[in-house]
Amino acid sequence: SKIFAANFSEQVVESFPSDISTANFSVQVVKSFPSVISAGIYYGWACVGERNVHKMVSRIRWNPVSETHIIHTFKEDFYGEILSIVITGYIRPEKNFDSLAALISAIQEDIEEAKRQLDLPEHLKLKEDNFFHQPEGKIVNNH
Repeated sequence: SKIFAANFSEQVVESFPSDISTANFSVQVVKSFPSVISAGIYYGWACVGERNVHKMVSRIRWNPVSETHIIHTFKEDFYGEILSIVITGYIRPEKNFDSLAALISAIQEDIEEAKRQLDLPEHLKLKEDNFFHQPEGKIVNNH
């Protein structure tokens, strides 16, 4: 499958440190993604600022914000920092849920699927990709 990378210089709009830290970014960033990326749930790699690269699940949508769940425990807030992501695969389309419990269950399943896929050699090698060391503001498509 094709690998799509997007590195953007926009700051993180919101962040929520926890076991699965979440970074929100604005619709302007999503508009810079390749047109083949539609709304849905994706997995890949994420890097906040100059920190290490971690597994992530990203919910791409066009309104109001898209969010990236970084599968790592951050002790500090990273609001205002640069978030770089490499999307390496697709999990499912976005959908509505009947309850908060159903949504939480789906998120947990998405995270487990991302972990399984990202441990495969073809995805694991992208963790060390030069993309994460590119100058800020570059967008790389069909990486």
